Amino acid sequence: MRKLALVVVPLLVVAVIAAVGMGLRREAPPPPSPVRDDAPFRYDFEYPFMAYRTAPRTDAVADLVRRIGSREVQLELRGPRGVLDSVLEALDIDPASQVLVFSATSLQDEAIRASAPRAIYFNDDVYVAWVQGGGPVEIGSMDPNLGPVFYLVEHENRAKPKIEVERCLRCHDSYSLTGGGVPRFIVGSGYIDAGGNIVSHEGWILTTQRTPLRFRFGGWYVTGRHGDQVHLGNIVVPNVYALQNLEELRVGNLDTLDGLVDTSSYAAPGSDIVALLVMQHQVDVQNEISRVSYKVRAAEHRLGAEPSHEVVAELVEPLVETMLFVGEAPLDGPIAGSSEFRERFEQRGPFDPAGRSLRALALDGRLMRYPLSFQIYSKAFDALPAVAKAQVYGRFKAILGGGDTSERFAHLSAEDRAAILEILTATKPDFAAFDGPPVLYENAAAESDDTDENPSADDGDGAYDASGPPAETAPPPTP
Repeated sequence: MRKLALVVVPLLVVAVIAAVGMGLRREAPPPPSPVRDDAPFRYDFEYPFMAYRTAPRTDAVADLVRRIGSREVQLELRGPRGVLDSVLEALDIDPASQVLVFSATSLQDEAIRASAPRAIYFNDDVYVAWVQGGGPVEIGSMDPNLGPVFYLVEHENRAKPKIEVERCLRCHDSYSLTGGGVPRFIVGSGYIDAGGNIVSHEGWILTTQRTPLRFRFGGWYVTGRHGDQVHLGNIVVPNVYALQNLEELRVGNLDTLDGLVDTSSYAAPGSDIVALLVMQHQVDVQNEISRVSYKVRAAEHRLGAEPSHEVVAELVEPLVETMLFVGEAPLDGPIAGSSEFRERFEQRGPFDPAGRSLRALALDGRLMRYPLSFQIYSKAFDALPAVAKAQVYGRFKAILGGGDTSERFAHLSAEDRAAILEILTATKPDFAAFDGPPVLYENAAAESDDTDENPSADDGDGAYDASGPPAETAPPPTP
């Protein structure tokens, strides 16, 4: 059965790793046990078939390295942001996707603070992070076969991304490289002071799309309009005692960050709430894809054959639910952010003959107009093991076709299901060609809380697990 871990807080990885993080936490809770620099790399013997350190990478950054090598493109220094603008251009990442996090995370934690937040920019596959002060640009990228992989780019002309492995995985492995984890991206929320430090570990959580808005964005700056809804963004906590009056600290509905932080040196002026919501969903799906890919392949490797339907179904169902926004925390009113980000995001399609797209944002009640993840078009989704992808498509047929009427999917109206099925059939050729039958998930009502007896079904503590019970079960700490 799927394990549900506590989730709440103040922002990415709730407590402090607030940022689709890439690197080490300064004040976040330590791993269960330390990982020595000279320790054997766990993936080498836990997932030898993946060859995480040595397999040729096929992600967007690996392609950039190839293009740099063939002189099709070169990275160059441009003003105060060094190579950042050149990197964003080369990877086709919109500067309007900028979100700012001031929790002291990443390999450059000493340079991050409320007055100098870390900027993150992203597209469907890549996250680029920049810190003031001249440190390297950090990149997390979704490799179709390996899952999340990481790079550093120094600020120099003709720079080339360099692979980073163990240091990043100490946070970006779901068990902090203590065994059984898989690569992941991280978004968290917590109570952060002016120095970027977490004030209280009790209020720090990993967030997902299931986390209520009121517990998200701690340690992040947030611009945009959200009406009477509240969040934890823009709060710089002076000390733990101030949390006794948390509601008085909340700062929202900001069009600019003027008076909070000087953004003149950044690639964009804000930290867009819509970009933050889209990024959270995307991270959730990518982490599920990574988990399914590693765990199904591990089962295949161990058995020397395809795992049973029951094992595959148990592994795949959290991905199905995440892609269909099961348990998504409702938006209790309209959300409005950067028009640039929204327009460019929605324009990317693809579109069906009626002009509809899975990128259409609702931003009132829920994030998406048609609640099926746009990540279904990603190379990482397409690279799922065939048996896993067939299970996903079979489940979509059953759910969208009306054959699965279980309570978990009650948020999808008959009109939603019909529209999503039409869009998917028109824009995803291999789904349209899929001739497998609809698949019901018979275990949904009787799952076990313990999968230790079935390692192939171990979820690796991925994004799904971080969703946990309702965040209300973890109130702010008492000083």
